Amino acid sequence: MTTPAASTTPAAGPIGVFDSGYGGLTILRQIRQYLPRYDYLYLGDNARAPYGPRSFEVVYEYTLQAVEALFARGCRLVILACNTASAKALRTIQQNDLARIDPSRRVLGVIRPTVEAIGALTRTRHVGLLATAGTVNSGSYTLEIHKLFPDITVTGLACPMWVPLVENYEFDSPGADYFVRKRIEGILRLDPQIDALILGCTHYPLLMSKIVKYTPPGVRIIPQGEYVAASLTDYLRRHPEMEAACSQGGTCRYLTTENADKFRESAALFMHERVEVESIVL
Repeated sequence: MTTPAASTTPAAGPIGVFDSGYGGLTILRQIRQYLPRYDYLYLGDNARAPYGPRSFEVVYEYTLQAVEALFARGCRLVILACNTASAKALRTIQQNDLARIDPSRRVLGVIRPTVEAIGALTRTRHVGLLATAGTVNSGSYTLEIHKLFPDITVTGLACPMWVPLVENYEFDSPGADYFVRKRIEGILRLDPQIDALILGCTHYPLLMSKIVKYTPPGVRIIPQGEYVAASLTDYLRRHPEMEAACSQGGTCRYLTTENADKFRESAALFMHERVEVESIVL
């Protein structure tokens, strides 16, 4: 009697979502609102955050470790819900590492979906980018925007204090007003014609009340979550083989390189629900 050959089709797994810290939770929350039926596995490299000031080489190394950790836990699709990782590591991982690891797996970022939407969101064709120093200095947004919309002028300004304000629960404090107002006024001085501001860091939506407060009327604020979620929805529709590789149990689990209790407390603030989290080492 012949034993049937084992299937070589990999089992479906959760969609992996990675960020250097907590900010990617704003992306995850939006994705789950759009696509609630899928399973998700979030990984925050909180022990080594923030990534913004780090070199290209270090961000690439850390991001690759995180992607491989999510792959090892069954993810066949990973979203880099981190602008710095998307700017400094995504292209290298896509072009060099996936062929070695598994050509059938995919890693996507958060910059391209935002860029694809920007053309319809500006009338003056002058766009501002508020982000970490790493994202601004990488030039990734300018490069990607000019591929699709060469007529748009992009002005970037780093906001080095904004991530620490969020990570230390100071995003709603009176002290946050100074740092938010200073950067918004600063970028509008650099280019008074700006009529759209990209929030190029996934932490920044937690500062939204302050950002709205100091942004002049007529300047559109562009957080990324809805554009990334809509783009992922479209991607899965256009790639049925990847859609089939994503399990659909409606669950969400969390991993952190930091203390699990600390992450649980902070994640509840972002996700508005209690989360189950496991601490791991990369």
